Amino acid sequence: MKVINYTLFVLLLVSIVFSCTRTNLNYTQNGNWASRTTFGGTNGVGVGYAASFVIGNNAYVACGVNPQFPSQKLQAVWEYTPGTIPQGPDGVDSPAAQGVWTAVANFPGLARSNAIGFTAAGQGYVGTGLGNDGVTIYSDFWAFNPGSGTWTEVDSISDANGTYPRYDAASFSFDSIGYVLTGTDGFNYFGDVWKFSPATGQWTLQAGFPGNDRSGAVTWVYQGEGYIVSGHTPNTKWATNNLAYDFWRFNPNSLDPEITWVRLHDIYTDNQGTYDQGYTNIVRTNGSGFVMLNTAGGDKGYLTCGASNSTDVNFTWEYDFATDTWTEKAPFKGTDRTGAIGFNVENRGFVTCGLNAGAQAAYTDTYEWFPNMVYNPYD
Repeated sequence: MKVINYTLFVLLLVSIVFSCTRTNLNYTQNGNWASRTTFGGTNGVGVGYAASFVIGNNAYVACGVNPQFPSQKLQAVWEYTPGTIPQGPDGVDSPAAQGVWTAVANFPGLARSNAIGFTAAGQGYVGTGLGNDGVTIYSDFWAFNPGSGTWTEVDSISDANGTYPRYDAASFSFDSIGYVLTGTDGFNYFGDVWKFSPATGQWTLQAGFPGNDRSGAVTWVYQGEGYIVSGHTPNTKWATNNLAYDFWRFNPNSLDPEITWVRLHDIYTDNQGTYDQGYTNIVRTNGSGFVMLNTAGGDKGYLTCGASNSTDVNFTWEYDFATDTWTEKAPFKGTDRTGAIGFNVENRGFVTCGLNAGAQAAYTDTYEWFPNMVYNPYD
C-alpha cells in the first residue's frame, strides 16, 4: 500500500506542476478580442507591412502592400477614430463602439511597404521602406500635419557620409523627439540608432543598440523609456531559429552610456529550471504591440501576431513592467497574420490589417483588446 500511495502522490504532483506552466493556460479569464470596423470602411483595401502613428485620439495607417497588386505598393493613408463604448453588458460590442476609418491625404513619397512611423511634436512621420520592385529601399521621411491634413518632406536619415536606407526598422517617440533604429537592406541587418529633432529638422547618429542587429522588432514607450523586443536576426547570438530573444529598455535621457540601454529578461529559454519556463512562443518577427495602463494587474505591454519560421502566429503575451515577467493571454481572434499594425488610442489597444505568411492574402479586420474580460472564442 505504501508503494501504491507514493506512486499516486508522485503522479498527482507531476500533474499539478504541468498544469501550472504558462504553456498550458486556461483562457477562461485571460482577456478577449472584440471586432471593430474593418480597415478603410467599405472602401478599404487590405494591407500588410504598413506604417502607423498616433496623434491625439486618432491613429493613422499609411502605405503597405496588398498581394492582389504585387507590383504596386500603396500610398493611401487612413485615420481611425475609436467609438465610445456605452455602459452595460453589451457596450463592448455595440455599434457605437466600432469606430470610424476616414481616408486622409495620400502619402506623397514614392509608394512603399515595410516603412516606419512615429509621432513627434504633434506631427506624424513616415519614412524608409521597400519600393515597388521589392529591391529599392528608402531613407526619406515625410511629416503629416493633422491640422492642415498635409504632408511635408523632411530630412532623410543621413549624415555627412550619406544616407542610410532600410526597411522593417523600429521606432520610439518621446514628446518632441523621434528615434529610428535597426532594420535591414535585404542583405545586412542594422543596430544603429538615429535621433530626429523636429526643431532642427535633422537626424543625429546615437550610440548603437547593444542587442542583436535585427529587423521586424516591436517597440513600446512607457514612462519615458523605450522597449524593443523580438525580430529577425540571422546568424547571431541571443537567438533561436534566427528569432531574437534578447529584450532591452532604452533611456533617452541617460547621461551615462552604460545605462542608456538595460537588458531585461530574455523572452526564450530551453532551460527547464529557470524563471521563464514556458516562454517558448513569445519569439517572432513582424509582430504587433501596444501598451495599456491601469489594467486589473497594473500597466502592461502586449505582443501578438507575427511569424515564426514562416508560420503565422496568434499567441498573445502580456508583459508586466513592474516585475519584468510575461504571461500568455487569450490568442488573437482574427486569422493568424504577420505584418499587422498595433496601436493604442485613449488607452485602448487595437490590431488591424496584416498578411498571411505566404503573402497571398491581406486583411482588413480590426480588433480591440480587453485584458480584463472573460475570453469568449465564439463572439
